[in-house]
Amino acid sequence: MELINLNKKTMLKIKWWQQISWTVEISWSKNASLPIIAASLLVGRATLNNVPKIGDVFTFLEIIKSLNVQVEFIWNTLKIDSTKMNLDNVNTELIKKIRVGILLLPSILNKFGDVNIPYPGWCNIGKRPIDEHIKWFKAIWYSDISKWENVHLRWEAKSWNVELSAWFAVTATENLITANVLREWKTTIHMAAIEPHVINLIEFFKKAWADISIAYNHKIEITWVKELKKDIEFRIINDYIEAWTFVIFWALTSKEYIDINNARISDLTCFLEKCKEAWVKMENRWNDILRVYRSENLKAVKFQTNIFPGFPTDLQSPFAILLTQADWISKIQEIMFEWRLNYLVEIEKMKWHPAMLNPHEALIFGKTKLHASTVSSWDLRAWIAMIIAWLIAEWDTYITNVEYIKRWYEDIIGKMQKLWVVIEDVDNV
Repeated sequence: MELINLNKKTMLKIKWWQQISWTVEISWSKNASLPIIAASLLVGRATLNNVPKIGDVFTFLEIIKSLNVQVEFIWNTLKIDSTKMNLDNVNTELIKKIRVGILLLPSILNKFGDVNIPYPGWCNIGKRPIDEHIKWFKAIWYSDISKWENVHLRWEAKSWNVELSAWFAVTATENLITANVLREWKTTIHMAAIEPHVINLIEFFKKAWADISIAYNHKIEITWVKELKKDIEFRIINDYIEAWTFVIFWALTSKEYIDINNARISDLTCFLEKCKEAWVKMENRWNDILRVYRSENLKAVKFQTNIFPGFPTDLQSPFAILLTQADWISKIQEIMFEWRLNYLVEIEKMKWHPAMLNPHEALIFGKTKLHASTVSSWDLRAWIAMIIAWLIAEWDTYITNVEYIKRWYEDIIGKMQKLWVVIEDVDNV
């Protein structure tokens, strides 16, 4: 395994106007892999198939190895042995750099009854405070003795039925599930997130003998089991967010059509309906294959991000690029994160002029001819939006801050190159 070097300054260069074709395979979900890796620490040995080889996974595994957990990662199969796990040499510096370090709290607390680690790092799309997580841990009788820059929680040994509200927060829902599968009595989580990667985590625990039920009114019930299975093999789902991203890619850039394999079409309902409203041409093939045709004469639409199964915030910026090529005026309402429209400042460098109404709303004026420029990325999904903008811009375009793509997408540049996109990693001068 190797960590992504976030200090190496490179950027991507993409050639103007590619009409691309062929078939693309969707990779496995980063959002499912990381919480399931953390949950694996509650069982003795776990074999996880279809784990993506991306920067955040490598970094997370380095942290786990510092807990004296044995890790073997070959191809996309990850084997974890936590039978000798301890807290003697925790890599606190890496925890500070990666947001998903928060996922370690339930497993460490369950095994040792006490955790004292730095506040995990965050990302650039807005504040996602850790105090909400601490509040939920206190609700299941952990005492908070945190000081300065460290999270310090300790078990108080009380158990009875508990009802909690996760307020649709994904990481909080995942942490509450992991924290309660071995807690005595019953836990009910109201307003739980039910994204596909949350469901995948529940499937992992159920295979490990946990007693969990889920209803589509966003309620999860966890009934205590004395122990989990000591050895488990499990499969990570494909990344439905990546599938959605490629729908937008190919609607704007394919020569005729692209087939997307492992598209998880059943998870795409809201997004696909909005694509159809914008007159994106698609065909549901067999065996979870989605065919996306080159789409001309796109139509302006209004859309609002929301919790799953609503329109995902992760697709807001790529979908905005699609709407730059639609006739008339579209409107975005971003209700999930306060800074997720900041990428519009970068797209303006490509001679597009959106109208920011407020931090959560913007107008998209189409049809707009984008021009080459050097742009930066505010976050991962904005980075993907930049690539889409490049593919429809005139002349060569450059983008900086490429570490986002290396951390969170498995070989997406290689996939694009196989589809005849002329794109290369160059030094940032």
